[in-house]
Amino acid sequence: MALKQLHLVVRGRVQGVFFRASAQREARRLGVCGWVKNRSDGAVEILAEGEEQSVRELYGWAQKGPSAARVERVDTRWRSYTGDHHDFRIID
Repeated sequence: MALKQLHLVVRGRVQGVFFRASAQREARRLGVCGWVKNRSDGAVEILAEGEEQSVRELYGWAQKGPSAARVERVDTRWRSYTGDHHDFRIID
């Protein structure tokens, strides 16, 4: 399976609902590396890389998020795998 990187911007009610912590837990479960952070515009941004199938599963999860979230839209951009990330972190 190919290694891929995916950049996501998740919009809706996604801050203050444990989205980042839940994304980190899901990414680690899937073996995906990268980061998640809150944006000043109220969205959550995710950079994920790893096996393509695992990254796609994280994308599927992000379309709903944790139970308290209300995801309205997920903007995506596929990128080339870099291997720069060795864990999945929450960035403040």
